[in-house]
This record gives sequence, structure tokens and C-alpha cells, in this order.
Amino acid sequence: MPHTAQILLIDDEKESCLALSTLLGQVGYAVTSTHSGEAALGLLQNQYFDLIISDLFLPGISGIDILKKVKEISPRTCFILITGNASAETAVEAMKEGAFDYVTKPFNFEKLKLQVAKALEKSQLLAENQYLRQQLHGRYRFDNIIGSSFSMQKVFSRMEKVAATDSTILVLGASGTGKELVAKAIHYNSHRRDKPFVAINCGAIPADLLESELFGHVKGAFTSAIADKPGKFEVANGGTIFLDEIGNMPLQLQMKFLRVLQEYEFERVGSTSKIRMNIRLISATNADITKAINNGTFREDLYYRLNVIPINLPSLNERRGDIPLLARHFLEKICTEMNRPLMHISKESLQALESYHWPGNVRELENVIERTVALADNENIEPEDLPPNIVESKNIQPLISSQLPEGGADMPAVIADIERQMIGLAMSRSTGVKARAAELLGINRTTLVEKMKRLGL
Repeated sequence: MPHTAQILLIDDEKESCLALSTLLGQVGYAVTSTHSGEAALGLLQNQYFDLIISDLFLPGISGIDILKKVKEISPRTCFILITGNASAETAVEAMKEGAFDYVTKPFNFEKLKLQVAKALEKSQLLAENQYLRQQLHGRYRFDNIIGSSFSMQKVFSRMEKVAATDSTILVLGASGTGKELVAKAIHYNSHRRDKPFVAINCGAIPADLLESELFGHVKGAFTSAIADKPGKFEVANGGTIFLDEIGNMPLQLQMKFLRVLQEYEFERVGSTSKIRMNIRLISATNADITKAINNGTFREDLYYRLNVIPINLPSLNERRGDIPLLARHFLEKICTEMNRPLMHISKESLQALESYHWPGNVRELENVIERTVALADNENIEPEDLPPNIVESKNIQPLISSQLPEGGADMPAVIADIERQMIGLAMSRSTGVKARAAELLGINRTTLVEKMKRLGL
């Protein structure tokens, strides 16, 4: 049912108040009228109004004073002042204090009706913006990133610590592990939460256009620059900029980017004017940056600027204990979005999901659940409802292949990977209790702690 706009009318001239109340009521608005500022402020303590129309000159509290109080009590409420004196000073003061508009007596009702409609439209936009901000804050709370595994608890702990700072962050992880989700959660839990969060994928934009996308350009800077255009850094001012796949930034742009990070100012392409920036930088990559540095495709000095606080996201294979939690979370979310009754995953289906190796990580799991919900005929998800490649996958991928690759293998790396997986599984099963995890692995606690340090766990 559509919302009926609530209007509070304040005028000490009772006949005028009654006439205007009747006319606005005929248009379809719910109008409450009162004849003094004190009575109006009393009403505002118990009821929300989308719009207040008040006479400027009232006995006791003036219309301007009511306006000031309203902006404290109910900032989203729009305010129109009625005055018999159309002085410029009155208009300027009213607008300065936050009035939407003012009208003069005697007024043209058709004109007033148009002003009321515009004021209510603004009030609705303010309400929607507040709602969206609340939804974003809720959506990107840390506890909405699903995971009870030991490796994810470490991620959550670091996120909580860095959210309150402005430190530069580098999120590391394979594709599909949720790097942008982590960046958004940090932003929406920081003091910059009400400022922009701007994301850009450095690997998805051609090298010759990336500089313009980041820093903007002025008219005539290049052939297709037909007008001035702000870049992502300007758009994100005051908030957070998230540079995904930073490892794909062209080498020739890396030097300029490094200078921007050092000086916290930049120039649009084709301009010599400096623009100061106030942003929080979060970068992410799935690339091996160390290898890129050794290959000469990524600047080592830029890497150290970006890697002030690293956050390492585990692959889904490294947090298999989270698969049932994630699957149920996505199932509930997608059923709601598709307006379907909540479905259930059978034990056999969960086993199949846990056995699959998930090369696409969490993103692939979400896609599988969405496809399954869309195509399933029953409320219970059975193995036959899952994609064939998942059902046909055998038990959990063996930790080591029985075949030696043609080109040989890096045995220390393979062993380290096995240890990393086994320790992760043991820590998850023991809910982070090292003594219990060591017991599960058949080693003593000291050895476990030493291995975790060596492996960066």
C-alpha cells in the first residue's frame, strides 16, 4: 500500500489554516494542523511528518525557530515557510537554516501544490538514501561474511583491527574468494562509511584508458576527450577506493600511481592543476606479486606502499568446514530473492559439495546454489539436483597426486601445501585450540606452533 504523505500545517490564522488543510486533504495528503509553534513541537515528539508548512510570524516561537528545532529533531522532514513579506533577507535566512522553499501570502494554490509535491519528492529521496545506507551497513557487517573456520576467524580479527584506521590494505586471494566483499565490509565499518566506496578492476580496462579512469581528464586531452571528466579518485574523495587486480596495472602507470600515493595529490590527464585527495586505499590481487617483481612487471617500491597491512583470504579448499555454512547461507538468500519457499539440502548433497574441489571458490559455490534453486523441482535438494561435475567428483581431492608431473614437481612446496591444509583442517575441527589440533595431527603443540609460524598461518 503506497505511503500517504504526512503534512503538518502551522498557522495562527485559523480560517487560512482550515482552508489550506482542506485543499491539501483533497489532493490526497494526510494533514494535521495546529496554531502555535509550541503545539507543533509537541506533535513532533510523537509523530513523523514528511513535510511541515509553517507561517513565519507566530505568537511565541517563530517559524524560523521551529525550522531550526525540526532540523535537530527530524532532519529528513522538509520545511516550507509562509510569509506575508517577500523580503530577500527572509528568504536567504530560511534557506540558510535548511528550508526547502518559501511562499508569500496571498498564495497561488496551484503553485503551492507544485512546491509541496517537489518537497515531498525530496523527503522521499532522503528516506530512501537513509534506508539504502542502513541496508549497506547491514549487508557488509563482518558477521555477514560467512565462516567459522580458523583461517576465516583470523581474517575477521584483522578486519576488525584495521577498520578503525586509515591504513592502506592489500587483500590477497584467488579469484572468487571474496576480496571485494572484504573491502566493502572494512569501508562500511569505518568512519568513512557515509562517503563513497568506489571499485575499479585494473585488469578489465585497457592500459591506455586506465590512467584516465583513475585520475580523470580534461577536454581535449586526447581525441575522444570531448569534455572534462573526473576520475575514480575524485569520485571517491572522502571515502574508499578499491583497486582490484592491482597486479595487472601497466608498468608505465605504476610510477605515476606511486607518486600519487606519496604526495596524496594528482593531475587529470592533460591538466597541470593539482587535486588533493582524501581517500582510504584498499587494493587486491590474485597474482603472485613477488614473482611479478622478480620478472620486472611490478615495481617493488609500489608493492611496499600497497602492502602496509596484508589480508590473506583462504581458498574454499582451505576452509572446507565452512562449505555447509556457506551453502545454507546462499540457499536462504537465493530462495528469498527468487520468492521461493526455503529449500533444504540433503546430507548426501552436502557431502557432494564438501567433496568437490571448488576451483572457482566461494563465487562458484554461490553460482551452483543459484542454478540448483532455479532448476530444482522439489523443496529438498538431492544429489541429482546438483551439477554433474560436482556429483561425479570423488571424495575430497587427495592431498598429493599419485602421479608425478612430466616436468617434475616442487617437492618442498607440495609438502608445505599439504601441511598448510592439514593444519587448517585440524584448527577448524578443534575450533582454534592448538593443543587439540596438535593431538589430531599426532604432533606436539610446540611443533605445531613452529610450523604455523613457518607457513604464515
